[in-house]
Amino acid sequence: MKDNNCPYCAGGEALAKFGIKICDLGVSQLVLFKEQSHLGRCIVAYKDHVHEMVDISDEERNAFFADVNRASKAIHAAFNPDKVNYGAYSDTLCHLHMHLVPKYKDGYEWGGVFAMNPQEKFLTDAEYGEIIAKIKANL
Repeated sequence: MKDNNCPYCAGGEALAKFGIKICDLGVSQLVLFKEQSHLGRCIVAYKDHVHEMVDISDEERNAFFADVNRASKAIHAAFNPDKVNYGAYSDTLCHLHMHLVPKYKDGYEWGGVFAMNPQEKFLTDAEYGEIIAKIKANL
């Protein structure tokens, strides 16, 4: 099931407002979050337009979390964060997805909750390409 009003389903310009698709995973897609106050921040978005984890089977949920784990391992290998925070929000964008937010000791927002979109650090296309290449090399 897809929803053409959903950026994860529609892709293209709707997704490009905040993210860059890196690749497809088992049951989801991996998206680089354009706002990079947290180096390597990504989103794992489920393949179908569902609102909650309770809307998918146990098998699909386990596969989704396997994708989250795979992406997190790639982020750890590529950027060596001290911690990755995980956030599953969807009050206004009701598509099952999880934010993977690398945190670095003594770095931006260390020791606190991450801001959803601080709108502070955007990169060049070449810099986004470098981050994507590092993540892909570790998937």
